[in-house]
Amino acid sequence: MPQLEADGALLTYDDEGPRDGDGVPLVFVHGWTADRHRWDHQLDHFSADRRVVRLDLRGHGESGGAGSRTIEAAAADVVALLDHLKIERCVLVGHSMGGMIAQTIALAQPERVERLVLVGSISRMTYSRGRGLLMAASTLVPFKLFVAANIQRAFAPGHPREDIRRHVRASAATPREVVMTCYSAMRAFDVLDRLGEIRVPVLLVHGYHDIQLPVRQMLRMAKACPDAEVRVIDAGHEIPLEKPAELTAALDRFLAARG
Repeated sequence: MPQLEADGALLTYDDEGPRDGDGVPLVFVHGWTADRHRWDHQLDHFSADRRVVRLDLRGHGESGGAGSRTIEAAAADVVALLDHLKIERCVLVGHSMGGMIAQTIALAQPERVERLVLVGSISRMTYSRGRGLLMAASTLVPFKLFVAANIQRAFAPGHPREDIRRHVRASAATPREVVMTCYSAMRAFDVLDRLGEIRVPVLLVHGYHDIQLPVRQMLRMAKACPDAEVRVIDAGHEIPLEKPAELTAALDRFLAARG
């Protein structure tokens, strides 16, 4: 289990696959209260032929430290890992908050990103009325109830209840300081007006039933990106958990079509 010391925290990561494999490395960044195992299906599939890197963000999974106070600070951790592994250019894949981090890197260091894949992510944090009320109540309700309410909403109707309960427990195990600090960082995130600066091919994968970050918000991103491809999947917000094989297939097609 390799680790990197970055700004006072040990970050746990995986670095798998052949160094001389097909194409530049794939780098996967998970979302809020998750960990690097969100990408198990993709790691197993892609590491046979190419280098695949994934990490636990600061304070998540097996990484230490408190949560990043800004998306830019979280992006700095990912860049530190790229530097440590001597990865000059990659395909960057981010889910939810991880997609915000990926956009930040693509805008700040465009030479590092060959292609960008955003899964269930947005460029400007806006909310439905229900989501806004939940956020407003977040400091008033018990922490585990707050986490449970958010995670339960992340799955499409009909997803197995026991699986949802398992992921609620895993998310609630993330330290409260990390959860709330990263939540504030996401609320402040807004790069929608800068998406036109991203000149690499972008794949936007979104769940049709995503009520956390609705499809219409993703479509605003697609309109703003000069070279965007859209894939809508019959899932909620947690596509890597709900439809891992479909997500992998979408990535395969995107990488193959773009050569």
